[in-house]
Amino acid sequence: MEILNYINGEWIRPDVKEYLDVINPATGALEARTPLCGVAAVNAAAEAAAQALPGWRRIPAQDRVQYLFKLKFLLEDNLDEISRTITNECGKTFEEAKAEMRRAIENVEVAGGIPMMSKGEISEDIAPGIDEIMLRQPVGVCATIAPFNFPGMIPFWYLPYALATGNTYIVKPSERVPMTMMVIFRLIEKLGLPKGVINMVHGGKEAVDGILDHPAIRAITFVGSTPTARYIYRRAAENGKRVQAQGGAKNPVIVLPDADMEMATKIIADSAFGCAGQRCLAVSWAVTVGEARNPFMELICDAAASRTVGYGLDAGVQMGPVINHGSKARIEQLIGVGVNEGAAIPVDGRATSVKGYENGAFIRPTILADVKPGSEIARTEIFGPVLSLMHVNTIDEAIALANSGVYGNQASLFTSSGSAARKFRYEVDAGNIGINIGVAAPMAFFPFSGWKESFFGDMHGQGMDAVEFFTQKKIVVERWPKEWTRKF
Repeated sequence: MEILNYINGEWIRPDVKEYLDVINPATGALEARTPLCGVAAVNAAAEAAAQALPGWRRIPAQDRVQYLFKLKFLLEDNLDEISRTITNECGKTFEEAKAEMRRAIENVEVAGGIPMMSKGEISEDIAPGIDEIMLRQPVGVCATIAPFNFPGMIPFWYLPYALATGNTYIVKPSERVPMTMMVIFRLIEKLGLPKGVINMVHGGKEAVDGILDHPAIRAITFVGSTPTARYIYRRAAENGKRVQAQGGAKNPVIVLPDADMEMATKIIADSAFGCAGQRCLAVSWAVTVGEARNPFMELICDAAASRTVGYGLDAGVQMGPVINHGSKARIEQLIGVGVNEGAAIPVDGRATSVKGYENGAFIRPTILADVKPGSEIARTEIFGPVLSLMHVNTIDEAIALANSGVYGNQASLFTSSGSAARKFRYEVDAGNIGINIGVAAPMAFFPFSGWKESFFGDMHGQGMDAVEFFTQKKIVVERWPKEWTRKF
């Protein structure tokens, strides 16, 4: 697939010297080459978006969302093609890719309610003859810097809300997975949007810095690692931009003795090993309490050892590869760190080879047992199919352990006790909470939360938080002369 920029309603072949190979992480085949565009491409996209803004914001909201209704059906009609593309460049199973895109479509559906969600407010007679009005107006040109792990879904946490509220937009896909957005933008092209309303630029750090620095771009969204999120938040904020930057995670799950152990194991295994562990809501360490230790250990080891790993388009495959061989090497090195720190390794997924796909970046599910709190492996985001196990005697100890880290993306509890669940959700320091849920991914009409070093900013993606982020409030206090009012 040829990777092109989409600027001002036109497909542009970038004039660049550097490209990044896009390798199918399962087969090792070359799928595409990403042009590493720089500031010039960003400038062109920002100029197009700025020129389109006055006309787009004047279109009534009920007319803007008609484009989203069309997009919803185009995405649904082309779901299989988009999902195959995600599998081939990202490594997910076909079903995981389809689930990702269904989440994207949900956000398009919710953003279709913008005429209601973004209405203003009025208070009459705040003083004799004086009214006060709050209006919502678009922020302006906005941009998304997207990650590799959800190339279809994550841009849609933001894009439909931004367009529906009257902003114009630039998407910079991850240079590692540019093909999904190419397919989606071919569909967006069919909507007949005014030129410049939505644009796409490919590239690496130079393009990112161009977005962070461009004066016409007023709001930026990002999902990725915490160090990069912190960098983007700082640099964009220094340039006076609104920012929401989702960072990394190290998500705990607590298993109490009264949990349905078979159900808990299945759900936790799906959370830890689904998408090869490459999602910000993946469970990465489990804390068993009291008598839960032995039954959970036995069941989770069986679940890890029996998971079918392979190419995501093949029947029966439950887990695909990680994104590339560099990531595979990093994950295997971290597993080694855990072993060197004293962790047992009852299920070792290193040195994996899948028949017929010997060039793939595969790691089988791995279990590290008896991981020491505070150790490097306990603190580090692995972003792979590795589950660390710890054990304590009480729920208070477990909650204290869950709260001891720097991240706060998600925390989960498995129990049959309502009082334990209430205590957990009240005391745990995380933005997304699961009770007998392994991936506490909010529906599109709720914000995707995140605390501590898992998020930098104020308002999150999705739902009303997205509406708040992509609109700015204008307060009008007005009085009309008595002479004017008496005429009517």
